[in-house]
Amino acid sequence: MTWRVTLEPIVGFSHTIGNTRYGFSDLRELLAKATPLRSGDMLAGLAAHSAEERAAAQCALADLPLAHFLSEQVIPYERDEVTRLIVDTHDADAFSPVQSLTVGELRDWLLSDEATGERLAALAPGVTPEMAAAVSKLMRVQDLVATATKIRVVTRFRTTVGLPGRLSARLQPNHPTDNAAGIAASILDGLLLGSGDAVIGINPAGDDVAGTTRLLRMIDALRQRFHIPAQSCVLAHVTTQIAALEAGAPVDLIFQSIAGTEAANRSFGVNLALLTEANEAGKALRRGAVCADGQLGDNILYFETGQGSALSANAHHGVDQQTIEARAYAVARHFRPMLVNTVVGFIGPEYLYDGKQITRAGLEDHFCGKLLGLPMGCDVCYTNHAEADQDDMDVLMTLLGVAGVNYIMGVPGADDVMLHYQSTSFHDALYLRRVLGLRPAPEFEAWLAGDEFGRLALEANHPERLLPG
Repeated sequence: MTWRVTLEPIVGFSHTIGNTRYGFSDLRELLAKATPLRSGDMLAGLAAHSAEERAAAQCALADLPLAHFLSEQVIPYERDEVTRLIVDTHDADAFSPVQSLTVGELRDWLLSDEATGERLAALAPGVTPEMAAAVSKLMRVQDLVATATKIRVVTRFRTTVGLPGRLSARLQPNHPTDNAAGIAASILDGLLLGSGDAVIGINPAGDDVAGTTRLLRMIDALRQRFHIPAQSCVLAHVTTQIAALEAGAPVDLIFQSIAGTEAANRSFGVNLALLTEANEAGKALRRGAVCADGQLGDNILYFETGQGSALSANAHHGVDQQTIEARAYAVARHFRPMLVNTVVGFIGPEYLYDGKQITRAGLEDHFCGKLLGLPMGCDVCYTNHAEADQDDMDVLMTLLGVAGVNYIMGVPGADDVMLHYQSTSFHDALYLRRVLGLRPAPEFEAWLAGDEFGRLALEANHPERLLPG
């Protein structure tokens, strides 16, 4: 604890409110104390001790030159490969238009008419995750929405995701025993309600090559039978997916959970070298299609993140959870993924206590990811022991729709019977599309209007017929 009532010179950063000077010893502490209140930072002992101290930290942060983030790292370069990735890949030319600004001035510029979508896309390689996290801490909810809606990040595999005026959905047909008939029924339900253009992605109950291969072959047979323009993914560990790929499984997207520190990624059983291997293996299959705009789909990775994952693994190095989350986006950005999904309320109330904290975190994650150039989706979700309900999720989902989120989840009944948490349903994607005038991915939209969709609809009462063989 470094805050104190004093007028003596201090080392680090400071701001005075009235007769009280609040001191912050380094960038790591300044970022943590400036963060809007959330339970995870309190649990870690990093949060501001009062609203006044938080305001002082935000004022000090607003006056901090952006260039300072290039000279001070929240985790030392020598200790962390994510830090090395951030430093070594920083694009100085892209950064030059804002290099003279402070964090507060960056916020003002992002909200101005000068910050067009084209300029924000050009800026992305010059923004470090710590810069993105810092400016988000100074923003109101409407600021996060207003800036993110200007940024479009488009990716392609068999569908084109992220185009203006479009909203996609991941069809998530999980089953507690990986029962093929149960999964097929959920897939059919989702397709008939217009979900699946982001990905048909199954979280398997087990994590083995045989089971992963069986599920991949099941989705691929269905896709080919009805000529569905969609990509599949079985969200096993990346090493399991690589082994299935090497054994001849029809792998489309390759999934992995990632975090913002080397130690947290190690807890997931991955590092940058392994992710590089997976990316190269997936690209070598060349399973993507020529999409509606004539470009070949070659984005093949699917990453999931979430505030609190590094803290839960005791791998946060004393950095606040939102800054660590933004650092995970630097890992994702390096690999040009098809999809990035912040699973915002999944870890639980120990990290995001209630609907207010979940809403704020989801909008921060979406903003930071888009500012860094990522195709952001969001699993608008909560656990059953959090102080949140479906009304909170409706608010966040609607705000994200306005902010231009690339995709949301489509879970039968919004209740995942395998992972045991509450998310969004197929009908929620339809709601957003209707009230905001959004449409599915163009390839998927054309399929929904065609004969193959009609053939699929005829099988609606017989999901067992969708199974291979």
